[in-house]
Amino acid sequence: MSDAECRMSSARVWRLTSVVLLTFHLSPFIFHLPLLLVSFQLQANPIEFTESDAHVALAAASNLVERCTPRDAGTMRGRLAANWILDRVSRTGADAFLDKFRAPTPDGERTFANVTVEFPGTKTNAAWIVVMSHFDTMPNIGDGFQGANDGASTSGLLIALASSLRRAGRQPESIALVWTDGEECRKAYGPDDGFQGSRRLAETFRTRQRQVKAAICIDMLGDKNLNITLPANTTPILKDIALAAAKRIGAEKKIVYKDDIVVKDDHSAFLDLGYPSIDLIDFDFGSAPGLNDWWHTPNDTLDKISAESLLVSGRLTAEILNALQQ
Repeated sequence: MSDAECRMSSARVWRLTSVVLLTFHLSPFIFHLPLLLVSFQLQANPIEFTESDAHVALAAASNLVERCTPRDAGTMRGRLAANWILDRVSRTGADAFLDKFRAPTPDGERTFANVTVEFPGTKTNAAWIVVMSHFDTMPNIGDGFQGANDGASTSGLLIALASSLRRAGRQPESIALVWTDGEECRKAYGPDDGFQGSRRLAETFRTRQRQVKAAICIDMLGDKNLNITLPANTTPILKDIALAAAKRIGAEKKIVYKDDIVVKDDHSAFLDLGYPSIDLIDFDFGSAPGLNDWWHTPNDTLDKISAESLLVSGRLTAEILNALQQ
């Protein structure tokens, strides 16, 4: 073998040895690489509801009132409202869709439409967290009725929350935002009067065999004098999560659990099917503390809601969602 061949052979041996040594030193990293990748995938940015989001929520609520009210369920105006929400939430970049269905009412069968946007989770077999607000108005209240706080305020909040979720990116658990139709009754709440949208939604989740980690109803949370009630018909662990979340954001004085009050709201349809559920509702919407005398009256107008209250309500909802990702 010539000197040149000897040098080339030595170089090949050195390179081979270097590769072996390098592989040996990197092997622990390579072995753990899949675990590291899984860890990075499961880490999600926290959901943040900002002051800007609160102003978006207020603007959306105002536009819903001004362009689509009255928006009684099962009417052309109600369908106009559903399509307006669909268009508005789609502008956030979220993939929203209409779920049209027919259901009985005291006045015969009518057409309803829920609006839904889904954010699938990153976890294998991720559970679902459902956040819902009704958008319809109570019929037969009288001229000038806006349903600004009752329906519009939290519908606007959900539109802004869709933007918050888009910014945060995918979360471990799946999240569905749903604007429900037919929450209000036409005559008196009963099996065929009221809650058509939430019943349809809960039944859809059961039919599709989706695991529901929490169903969260938000209602009347734009009230300038915000006082959030957690009624007795709330799943205990979700009550604890909500109260702890309020404390973390410094809003513990804005929320109270009342074990002597039962509220029938959109969360009831999920409770009836055995799903963990919670209702966040301001049931002190009135002319003086402790009164609810603006509810279902022409006094429920846009001047009674504020961006400041929507900020608190939005931050609370976002913090509950963050806690449920644990």
